[in-house]
Amino acid sequence: MRLRGNAFKENITGYLFIFPQMLIFLLFLVYPILEGIRLSMYQINYQSEKFVGFDNYITLFSDPIFFKALINTVIFVVFIVLLTVGFALFVAASVFDKNARYVSFIRGSYYIPVMVSMVVMSMVWSFLLNPANGLISYFAQEAGFGYVNLLGNSKSVMPVIIFVTFATNVGQAIILYIAAMIGVPKDLFEAAEVDGANRWHVITKILIPSVRPSTLYITIINIIAVLKIFVVIQLLTGGGPNNSSVTLMYYLYNNAFKFNQLGTASAVGVIMFLITLLLSVPQLRSMIKQK
Repeated sequence: MRLRGNAFKENITGYLFIFPQMLIFLLFLVYPILEGIRLSMYQINYQSEKFVGFDNYITLFSDPIFFKALINTVIFVVFIVLLTVGFALFVAASVFDKNARYVSFIRGSYYIPVMVSMVVMSMVWSFLLNPANGLISYFAQEAGFGYVNLLGNSKSVMPVIIFVTFATNVGQAIILYIAAMIGVPKDLFEAAEVDGANRWHVITKILIPSVRPSTLYITIINIIAVLKIFVVIQLLTGGGPNNSSVTLMYYLYNNAFKFNQLGTASAVGVIMFLITLLLSVPQLRSMIKQK
């Protein structure tokens, strides 16, 4: 009985320590998710709520702009994840075994944009891409390409925003990959050198498999970040031209704060939540299996 009493006291102590964190988790994560699901089934006008079932979802799936936002978001996720993982692997594999000062310089150089506010970076790119007096337009005219309006062209606006988002966030992935590669046991490299393996074999047969958990983590955080992309769209294009750059997050914002359709906006949030789960859960399961 005494042993059971001591075990009970130890368990209570542990639960008391984690209670504040669990309370914050329930209040600021679980409750908003459940409330969002509830609101997605109501028509809301700030004064009253009317239960409409799945009408908000039916409205969404009958709106061509929603499908445009969905397709754009999928394109953003695919290209930014592929670019981030590919480029970060290339940079990290190129410098991880170099001089420590050189590696620190590379990490610092790529991480600076990550530390700068996304609003500031978007304003800088807005100045550079301005068709009237931006530097890119100026150099294009000087080179004889004429008037350039990359953000005003429906064919070029998506690649430009993908590049801006990628260039701003890739530093974090590079930092994680370099840290993971530095932690790979040196015995593996020495054995590969004895077997006559070249650098390409070392990268493909040792480094990439060894940093797979980092790859999965980077993939998940980029999926979540890209699904929430808003600031770049708001400051550079406003979803234009002709909804060519509208995303699910920007579509949610418009419905919630411009059109006062909180129920429809909540339905968009629920769909984004489900998309995040569908894309992230397989990656998380893979990470758990590796452990």
